[in-house]
Amino acid sequence: MTDVDATDFAVVVYREDEGWEAEILPVALTEDLAGLIHALRQQPSLGGTVGLVSVGDDFFVAIRLLGDEVMVFLSDVTASVDWPLAGQVLDYLDIPIPAEEELDQVLPVGDMSIFSDLGLDEMELGAISGDLELYPDEMLLSIAGRIGFAPAFERALDAVP
Repeated sequence: MTDVDATDFAVVVYREDEGWEAEILPVALTEDLAGLIHALRQQPSLGGTVGLVSVGDDFFVAIRLLGDEVMVFLSDVTASVDWPLAGQVLDYLDIPIPAEEELDQVLPVGDMSIFSDLGLDEMELGAISGDLELYPDEMLLSIAGRIGFAPAFERALDAVP
């Protein structure tokens, strides 16, 4: 049984037959980018695999595997100062962790076009990740709704005791 904290979770989303499926991943993957990518590679899928991670009330990470291509998106670069996963994402993207004086606004980093072919363009993704009224899990649910896998995503989260 996977232990899921109220605000920390990792979900794998994939297409099977004609529909989307989603499953909870071990909560330990919310701190391990390499382990998360490895877990996503283990899930066969038509059209790639998506990993969505919510950490605290602070940020989310989206990863998409299409064949050998790995696309990574971090909702808030400033999270890299406090959270291991966010720091690992910046390292993966070869982006330096921002200095204290650069931490004055929330900015996304990574592949802004990660979901463009699924109907969520760069502008929309930027608007969702920049909405300071939403928590990361709410941002991910909004993304899931726009792409079309919100029911599977919600079922995966609801299945956890």
